[in-house]
Amino acid sequence: MTIETTDSSDSAPLSEREALTFNTDTDICVIGGGLAGLTMALESAKKGASVVVLEGRRVGWNASGHNMGSVMPGYGVPVDDLIERVGFDDTRELWALAQEGADYMRRKAGEIGNVDLTDGALEVSTVDAGDKLIHRLQLLGSDFGTDLEGWQVERVREVLKTRRYFHGIHYPKAFQLDGAKYVHGLARLAEAAGVRIFENTPAVSMDPNGIRKRIVTPSARLRASHIVLAGNIHIGAPAMRLAGTLLPVWRYAGITEPLGERLAEVIAFQGSVADADGIDHFRIVNGDRLMWSNPETTWNARPQKFARAIERRIRTIFPGLGDVAVESMWSGAFGRTVHGMPQIGRLRPGLWVVSGFGRQGLNTSAMGGDLISRSILWGDDRWKLFAPFELVWAGGTGGRVVGQVMGTLSRGASAATGTLARWREQLQKREQAREKSREARAASAKARSVQAMQAARARRAQTEARQRNRGGGDAA
Repeated sequence: MTIETTDSSDSAPLSEREALTFNTDTDICVIGGGLAGLTMALESAKKGASVVVLEGRRVGWNASGHNMGSVMPGYGVPVDDLIERVGFDDTRELWALAQEGADYMRRKAGEIGNVDLTDGALEVSTVDAGDKLIHRLQLLGSDFGTDLEGWQVERVREVLKTRRYFHGIHYPKAFQLDGAKYVHGLARLAEAAGVRIFENTPAVSMDPNGIRKRIVTPSARLRASHIVLAGNIHIGAPAMRLAGTLLPVWRYAGITEPLGERLAEVIAFQGSVADADGIDHFRIVNGDRLMWSNPETTWNARPQKFARAIERRIRTIFPGLGDVAVESMWSGAFGRTVHGMPQIGRLRPGLWVVSGFGRQGLNTSAMGGDLISRSILWGDDRWKLFAPFELVWAGGTGGRVVGQVMGTLSRGASAATGTLARWREQLQKREQAREKSREARAASAKARSVQAMQAARARRAQTEARQRNRGGGDAA
């Protein structure tokens, strides 16, 4: 359920689009040419609105074009936490919206074509949490209608040859695709529907007051009835309040060298795999390579710096693979909200936001864009379901420091918990082995005792028989 990073260097050509150099009017101006903004623009144009998309750099240059491509049900916040915050009924409606986003992406992937779509996702636990697994299966399956199945430890370890993982939840209708191919295909669909996309055109300032809003770019001015803020942490001056609510996070990922047959011997699951602690996320690509996302920081760094960390992580989780070399590395930056949910809704009449999709999954960005389009043009008021997740300041530089420390501590705690779980499992196995040994010794001793008793009875019977024979001879 996290927006992470994927290599898109050879996935889709990045076509240059012109910058906006002339004044224009439009019904809707979308600031940000990522997945959410393009979805919103496409659906609005299909409903008859005129739409302009302003992208400060190039379509798909950041997180929307560099992700693991995972399309999962739900959000990045545990469903129990959502229920505690907004109640059971609203949580179920939110969950249904997230599923609509996943269904939307599958349909659009079919229209775009050639996005390397594969089915299935597996969430694995690093601790022996059978009771929690049963609870989640009941809640998500029975109460929320999610298509899933629980996997016992044996089945998980049948497809993932590692002792690091215990139980798992399999989502057969979840899927993954090439994020770069999808976002560029989405842009082409939007343009075919009449959307005008201008690259290298940042919004310098905006005036959201009045019936016709004003947006200023370096070379032109726009007027629009609605402004949609669909940017990430780089949205800049026009929406500093929005940018301040997002904690910037960089996720680093890599693709290994070809691993040949040894990869299939160790990893037999063809979908994406993520651990429940949100640390590791990986899947097989190009037949015999492993795409792996692991380190996360609140500070930008050179991606190649993390290659050895990913190599060590792969070796730790899957020792059966031996030494594995990472061939290419990259990173993507996304904004994470304080409350963990995306920011979707109306800030004031004519000013809308669809942002904050870090750690959410691609389905939520599609859902958010489609929902805001429906809200503006059809009066769909389900955006109010996100009202409890208002804009909350992320703490600036101090927030980034705290976020980094808390992330490090969380990963450390997860690793310690996982180690403890494996230690307990080993102790349990040893105790079971000792118990079997004790049972075997007891059974052997019992068998010897029975044999001794049978032998003693046989000797007594022989003695009694001899005595009877001697008694019979005396009588004669």
